[in-house]
Amino acid sequence: MNLTQLCDQVIAITKKTGAFIRTESKSFDPGKIEHKGVNDLVSYVDKTAEEQIVAGLREIFPDAGYITEEGTAQDKHDIYNWIIDPLDGTTNFIHGLPIFCISIALMERGEVVLGVVYEINQDECFYATKGGGAFLNGNRLAVTKIQHLRDGLMCTGYPYTDFGLLQVYLQMLGAFMAKSHGVRRLGSAAADLAYVAAGRFEGFFEYNLKPWDVAAGVLLVQEAGGRVTLFDGSNGDPVFGKETLATNGLVHDEVSNLIGEYWNKTEK
Repeated sequence: MNLTQLCDQVIAITKKTGAFIRTESKSFDPGKIEHKGVNDLVSYVDKTAEEQIVAGLREIFPDAGYITEEGTAQDKHDIYNWIIDPLDGTTNFIHGLPIFCISIALMERGEVVLGVVYEINQDECFYATKGGGAFLNGNRLAVTKIQHLRDGLMCTGYPYTDFGLLQVYLQMLGAFMAKSHGVRRLGSAAADLAYVAAGRFEGFFEYNLKPWDVAAGVLLVQEAGGRVTLFDGSNGDPVFGKETLATNGLVHDEVSNLIGEYWNKTEK
């Protein structure tokens, strides 16, 4: 399998679906949203986009299975599986905030070997293949060389469905605000990870994410020279684990230790 060629085909599918989402965003009716859970929103745009992506991927790689957010395809295979988020940042989309992405990853025997994150409104396509580096619109990506948290900019995602650890999370957030250039919240984990890979953030942390939120972004960060672990710095499973810590690598231990001052005292 030629991963570079396959990646080009995935990018083409992603941009075609991205054009559909961009068009729908201009006239979207918020009255058409559905609720999967508390503050967990979905619309016909998510579902239609996922159907378009799955149809395109079936044509170029019929031997793969699927792990999808909206459940339009769930035939998981033993070797190859696509992990798809057709619209990461649905809440942003619904409210007209132009930060939302398509995220597509290919796993081979449990390891991500291809990842594409397309930030639709910026027309920025981030992509990576295992061992082949990470790129943005044809330009190679690299994480920053900042060595200390005090000189870095962090990003995170706030709890929005499970508030059981909200207070400890807010305490942790306050610590990062005081010890860095600041903390941003974009509302799309796929974009957050892509931005770490692109050197726009020094690090990203969030808990209770799903595989389709992070699979492509994890590979982007790794191929751009960064590091992805669980909060405590252990390797664990960065895709199916519920904790994601991604940094430029140089601030990783410092960030992990600061998280640990709060997170390790909680029962999860």
